[in-house]
Formats: sequence, structure tokens, C-alpha cells
Amino acid sequence: LRNVPQSGPVIIASNHLSFSDSIFMPLVVPRKVTFLAKSEYFTSPGIKGFIKKITFIALGQVPVDRSGGRRSEAALLTGLDLLAGGACMGIYPEGTRSPDGKLYKGRTGIARLAIDSGAPVIPIAMFNTEKIQPTGTVIPKVMRVEMIFGEPMYFEGDSSDLNYLREVTDQIMKKIQELSGQEYVDIYATKRKEQIADEEE
Repeated sequence: LRNVPQSGPVIIASNHLSFSDSIFMPLVVPRKVTFLAKSEYFTSPGIKGFIKKITFIALGQVPVDRSGGRRSEAALLTGLDLLAGGACMGIYPEGTRSPDGKLYKGRTGIARLAIDSGAPVIPIAMFNTEKIQPTGTVIPKVMRVEMIFGEPMYFEGDSSDLNYLREVTDQIMKKIQELSGQEYVDIYATKRKEQIADEEE
């Protein structure tokens, strides 16, 4: 935890194995961790939807529309505003939970945030959270969670250069992979989920 600055803007970049990642990691970090969460988490109907909304607010999550194009751009601007205010932001560069425990290709939004804000990126590897609460389960198992916090990574340069954004994102993912020991797969996790769904049909 000595690698996490006690004040000022910082981006915490973690692998993503389970919903419970967003519970355990903020419990350990000695600062409030703010996540940019899909807006659908805050708009589900009924009692279950209300409980989900309250849970995400309690976890320090900010609703954003990440569906692409201008909406994704607005999400990035929200992130930059938070960092400009000195926030500690939590990001899962894979964009979604790993479907099989492997580490997948990172989305370049994290590179934009790091370059444009000047905030350091702290790579994190989380272990065992997918065993504690596998996708689809409600009651978690009691197990020990492990986290490794890497050293700060700083980036500067042209955030409009798409090739450079990919290079920076890949550097971050490589560091997470070194910390976690996960097998790296050079496709997006969303693509792999689609492949798995097709295989199961």
C-alpha cells in the first residue's frame, strides 16, 4: 500500500475477476476509491434495482454511459473531472469481468485518463475473488483475498495518438499480468464472452 499516494489524483488499475473486487479493494486502500460504473446498475426497476443502486452508491461508484462514441467520451470527461479534483479512481482496464480467470486486452480509456490528468497509475493484481463469489452466486464463500500493489506508472505524450494510447494501455496490462501471473489473451474480454455464448448454443 505504500505505492498508493496518500493525496492527489491517482488511478488504481486492477484485473477484474468478480463483482466482489469492488468491495474488497476499497476496504484495503486507505482512501475513498471512486469507480465509473455502467449507468444500467443505477436504473434497474423494482426493489432489487433499488438495492443495487444503493449498493453501488455506497461503494463509491459514479454512473456513466459507456456504450460507445460520445457517451464513452462523456465518461472519460467525468473521470478527468474527478481526477482534477484529486480523486482516487479505480478502473478495470479490461472493461468487464474475466469469463475464465485469464487477463484480457485493456481498453485505451485508462491511457487517455493517465496522460491527460498526469495522475500516476497503480497496477494491482487481485487473487481469489472469483472463488469467493463466482459469477451468478449471491452468497459469498469465506476465503482469504490477496492483493499486490505495483509501483506507480507515469505517462505523458499525445493522447490523440491512437497507437500511443494502445502502447500505454498494453504497458499497464503487462504490469498487471506480471503481478497476477495470469495468462494474457490479446482479445477483449467482451469478445471472449461472445465466443463462449456461441459455443454453448
